[in-house]
Amino acid sequence: MLKLQDLTKAYRTDEVETVALNNVNIEIETGEFVAIMGPSGCGKSTLLNIIGMLDTPSSGHYFFKDEDVAGYSESQLGVIRKQHIGFIFQSFNLIDELTVAENIELALLYHDIPAAERKERVAAVMDKVGIAHRAKHMPSQLSGGQQQRVAVARAVVGNQSMILADEPTGNLDTAHGQEVMEMLQKLNEEGTTIVMVTHSPSHADYARRTINLLDGHVVTESMRSKI
Repeated sequence: MLKLQDLTKAYRTDEVETVALNNVNIEIETGEFVAIMGPSGCGKSTLLNIIGMLDTPSSGHYFFKDEDVAGYSESQLGVIRKQHIGFIFQSFNLIDELTVAENIELALLYHDIPAAERKERVAAVMDKVGIAHRAKHMPSQLSGGQQQRVAVARAVVGNQSMILADEPTGNLDTAHGQEVMEMLQKLNEEGTTIVMVTHSPSHADYARRTINLLDGHVVTESMRSKI
């Protein structure tokens, strides 16, 4: 699905240059579940942002579905992002003034989808993540685990082929965190590619492969045996 080749990301000011990613080479196949780990400041979020086309590399190549997108404009990246990539964040990023159903439907408003079909998709995905009974509730009326279920629904309602999750359980207690991980695992089993940044070794164990970063470098990769 994607390949990063000799990829570097540096942030420059007048006085200093900070290298967030240094000569990174990673391949992720369609249908994989990959966890990215490492200490704070090692480049995990920068890597996820580049994979998600929210940021661009300073040098190197990024092949997405065999297309080198490293030098694409923001408008070009936006088209690919909208069609293929869903995002789940630690802070949920729900809009307080919208209901659960409206928050999920928002992800479809940028697509050329008739209103009736949007409603059908939203209803189906709410049922899939077990939040249908909260459709008319506001985010403030939900628990943290329920809010993250809404965020997961919003990420997948457009039938995106890849989900990027940045510390998706970071604001959740153990039980709700496990629920979210089980949802991600189920999505992966159904064919969705998952790339997740996490600090939790137990949550990384849900992934088939773990990539460890240190100081902007890939230092180790490990595969989990199939059960």
